[in-house]
Formats: sequence, C-alpha cells, structure tokens
Amino acid sequence: MSYVTHDTEEEEQLAEGTLVSHLVELRSRILKAVTAVLVVFLVLAPFAQEVFTLVSEPLRNAMPEGSDLISTKPAGPFLTPFMTTLFVALFIAMPIVLYQVWAFVAPGLYRREKRFAVPLLVSSVILFYAGVAFAYYVVFPLMFAFFAAVTPEGVVMMTDIGEYLSFVLTLFLAFGVSFEVPIATVMLIGTGLVDVRKLQAARPYVFLGAFVLGMFLTPPDVISQTLLAVPMYALYEAGLVMARFLLPEKMKPVEEEA
Repeated sequence: MSYVTHDTEEEEQLAEGTLVSHLVELRSRILKAVTAVLVVFLVLAPFAQEVFTLVSEPLRNAMPEGSDLISTKPAGPFLTPFMTTLFVALFIAMPIVLYQVWAFVAPGLYRREKRFAVPLLVSSVILFYAGVAFAYYVVFPLMFAFFAAVTPEGVVMMTDIGEYLSFVLTLFLAFGVSFEVPIATVMLIGTGLVDVRKLQAARPYVFLGAFVLGMFLTPPDVISQTLLAVPMYALYEAGLVMARFLLPEKMKPVEEEA
C-alpha cells in the first residue's frame, strides 16, 4: 500500500513539474512574440506619419475634392499614427507570433501531426495576409467610393482619423480571420469533430451564414457585405479541396460512397 502511495505522490510531483515547465515555456514564447512586435514597431516608429498616410490612402482617394481627414481630439494627430504603426507592426510580425504558438504546441504532437500542422501554419499566414491585402486593395476603394457617392448634398465628408483607424482595423481583422476558413475546415475534418458528409451537406447554410456574418462584421452596405461573404464561401469550398489532399484517409470513404 505504501508503495502505491509513493508512486502516486511521485506521479503528482512529476505532473506539477511538467505544468511549471509548460508555464515557463509559455512565458518565453509570449516574450519572444511581444519582442518581435516591438522590434518591428521601433523600426517603423520614425515613419509613423508615412505609415498612417499609406493606411488612409484608400479613403483619401475616394473623398471629394476639398474634403480631408480631421482630428477631433487634441492628441489625435500624434497618437493615431503611432497606434496605426503598432497594429501594422503586429500584422508584419504575425508569422513570428504564429511560429511561437507552433513552437509551444509542437512538442505535444506526434510526428504525423507535425507534418500535418506545418502546411496549415504556412497556409494560415498566407491566407491572413491575403485577407488583409484583399480588404486594402479591393474592398476599401469600392466601399469608400460608395460612401462618397451617397453623401447627401450639402454634407461635407470629413472623417476623424481615430474613427477611421478603428474602422479599418475592424475590417482588416474581419477579412484576415475570414480568410482562415479553409484552415478551420481542414482542422474540423482532421480532428474528426465534424464528418465530411455533414460539411458538404451544410453548403446552403454556410452560404447563408457567410452573408449574415458579413452583415455584422462590415458596414451596413451591400457592397462590403458581398465582398466578405462571397470569398468566405469560396474559401469554405477551398477548405474541402485542401482536405482532399491533406487528409486523403478522411476523404476516401466519401469518394467511395459517391
């Protein structure tokens, strides 16, 4: 009996030591991720005004002649460019941040799971940047041109820079995350949480849900909602295609049944 008790205590001590080591490793990974963001921010900080000018270019190009951005807060002209630069630094350092997440999780994965996770990690970074680029180069010009066109007569379009920053950051995040739909689809299939047949049968609901989600994440106009919903559904289909190559053993029964 004492031998069993001794083993139990030893197992509990080992578990406690493992937990502490995980917490230390987690702290190390978080510090490395934060350091990467701060390094990029310090490099970009001297060019904060130019960074904000670049981020605000889609709106400024769509504004009528004689209109311009304004600041309704005394410290806005100073703080807003630096806040913009901080978020740009986060976007630029995103591969390092995601790598730190991967490095923390990887020791607990089997070799096959690691081979499966690496393509997903690379794909998630590429898709996130693709979503941000799609929002900047496609959605913003069309959306701001629409807003400028529907401005009532006698109303001057003059946007506060702080409100603009909050607005575009929300859309950047919305499009960046929505472009991760293929990764989420592959993970649901790979982990077995959802059967492939159910995902294929849910296409009409996913299509409708994409427009409902676009209604909540974008301004109340048809253009931006459609520009978010249609790529989101297309990426859902792309996730099913990715699963065919990354998870052939999961897709084989479905193909045989078809």
